[in-house]
Order: sequence, then structure tokens, then C-alpha cells
Amino acid sequence: MPTDYLINGPFLGSSRNPYSYEKVEQTSRDILTSWLSLDEITQQLNLFQDESQDQYLIGLELATRMAIEDYLGMAIFPVTYKAYYGATNTTGTQMALDLPEVSQDFRNNKGVTIKSVGYWNGDVPPIFVEINKTEYFYDPTGNKVIIQSGLPSEVNTIMTSPIVCEFTTNANPLAQYPVIKQAGLLLLTHLYNNRSNTVAGNIGLKEIPFGVAQLLRPYKPLVM
Repeated sequence: MPTDYLINGPFLGSSRNPYSYEKVEQTSRDILTSWLSLDEITQQLNLFQDESQDQYLIGLELATRMAIEDYLGMAIFPVTYKAYYGATNTTGTQMALDLPEVSQDFRNNKGVTIKSVGYWNGDVPPIFVEINKTEYFYDPTGNKVIIQSGLPSEVNTIMTSPIVCEFTTNANPLAQYPVIKQAGLLLLTHLYNNRSNTVAGNIGLKEIPFGVAQLLRPYKPLVM
């Protein structure tokens, strides 16, 4: 899911965010590993034994994969984020930090990996303090991090979002479903055949009819 959607999406913002995080930023994303193989792509495009466009196709494959990830809000390959939280009601009592990504494979607790949880203290200048991993756990049923004893009173109350959780959404098993990969090949085909976002028609210009949403829509999480 792209960062701008997380920040400006339909449920986020200063007055419409029902979750405890103030903002989210994407910090790391795999832009090297191929999801669709070059052989799958050349078969799809009927480019048998033609290697002259391989580098271009590799770039299209990356764009396709990232578009599918963003549309479905799932990680085909691991993506790392930082979520920021305010300091309201954080000291002395158990607290929960909502995460914006939907966990997958929750039975094995593999959908999300919590890398670190910490806070900026009240020193001048503030110092970032990482919480011991034994003091919190991930709740896959609520997609949140539970800090068992809350945070100490030294949390900075002047900073807007002094509490930070860094987490990685792990590879989603849906990425290997044939219907998902076929949607990726279909989208890549349209990108290959149409090198612009519009085509001429009888009534002027219109968007290219990707035809991918029908394949992906059943796997797109509902936003309530």
C-alpha cells in the first residue's frame, strides 16, 4: 500500500483516523527481485527467442508487481514501514499500537514482523529509546502491538508523534495464486502494448481498459 494512501486515504487524516497512529511512512521495499519470470513474460507477449527487450521488460515487471501490491494492499515481497503515535495516555498502563497493514497467515503469526518499538524521551535534544522485545507482543487478531506495561513517563510530550513502531509486512501467499499472477501478466501486457495512459477513441481520449480489476477484486480487502 503506498504511503500517500496510508496518510491521505479514506479513513486517515487529522479528524477521520479511527486508529492510534498519526502517520505511516514506507522505509524499505524490494525493487530487485522478480515476481513474474522473464520466461512467463515472453510467453505472454509471444516474444520467443527475442532478447532485445529484456531490460525494458524487467522494468515493466517491477512496475506491474508494485501496482498489484498497491492495489491489493499486500506484500508480494516484504515491505517495511514505520508507524508514528502520539504520547496520549501512554504511561503506566497497557497500551495498544494499531498497525495499518492487514496481517496474513495469522495462524502462524507470519503476516507481520515487528522489528522494533521505541520512543523519543524528554532529553534536550531527545534521545530515541528502544523497548525490550520482551515487553510487547503482536496481536494478529487485532493487527496491533500490545505494550504490556505501557511506556515510562520519560516519553516526550512535546513531540507530535514520539512513539515509533517499525514493522515488515511479509510475503503474502496470495501472490502465487494463478489468478493473481494472470492479472499481473494482463496488466504487463497492457503496459507493453500501450506506452501512454490514454488511447484515441471515437469520443476523444480515454483511459486504457486494463481489465485487471475483475481478477483482483475478490482478493482486495474490504475497508469498513
